Amino acid sequence: MTDSTFEAFRRAEALLANRRPLEALRELAVVLEAAGDQPSVQLLAGRAYLGSAQLKRAEEAFRKVLELDPSDYYARFALGRTLQRQSRLPEALAQLRMAAAMNPTPEYQEALGEVSARLAVERDR
Repeated sequence: MTDSTFEAFRRAEALLANRRPLEALRELAVVLEAAGDQPSVQLLAGRAYLGSAQLKRAEEAFRKVLELDPSDYYARFALGRTLQRQSRLPEALAQLRMAAAMNPTPEYQEALGEVSARLAVERDR
């Protein structure tokens, strides 16, 4: 990554932290072109896509991170949440189970519980 690309990445991170995902994506355009094969770039793009409800693009970005680094538990968690928002609950459950097994934080456990409960309700109907 060049200095200007790195600066654009940092600006995109700051914009996303301030809940401005569309502006973050504009900053990320040059970064994705220059370093789109970097897991950190794809992860940030996925977060921005998710934050702007571009769920298919978010899914693609998180899946690319996992292709590059299958041990990235945050990408698994984010992919699970993305799939959950698309009502693809069995797929979401699988990703959230793996994320929670890899990093058993309360946030991951709670997400897993939410999806498990929704699936149980749907099965009982």
